[in-house]
Amino acid sequence: MGRSIDWYYHRNSCSTCAKADAYMEAHGLKAKTTVDARKDKLGKREIAQILRKSNRVVATKGQKVLDWDLKREPPIEKDLYAALLGPTGNLRAPAFRQGKTLVVGFSEEAWGKVF
Repeated sequence: MGRSIDWYYHRNSCSTCAKADAYMEAHGLKAKTTVDARKDKLGKREIAQILRKSNRVVATKGQKVLDWDLKREPPIEKDLYAALLGPTGNLRAPAFRQGKTLVVGFSEEAWGKVF
């Protein structure tokens, strides 16, 4: 195993982030860069920069898994940001970027779409 992801955004006190951490450990995934979401808050401007480098976004919202191809069928901007932003207006954690794919939120289904 021993695969890596490019960038991982999480909070230590987050129960969903703990599930993501356990998934990473179980699947031999390591982050090249880890960002603490409590210290580095990413708002719309920072997310827009990440999206410019992305071709695909996979986001979980409750039980729903949204999968967008940003090049072929870009989503409506407000729908995209509704899936990516938490109640504070910052990127929801956990999130990771692998190549040109951004994944926000955690579910085994969503993460399995990428790995």
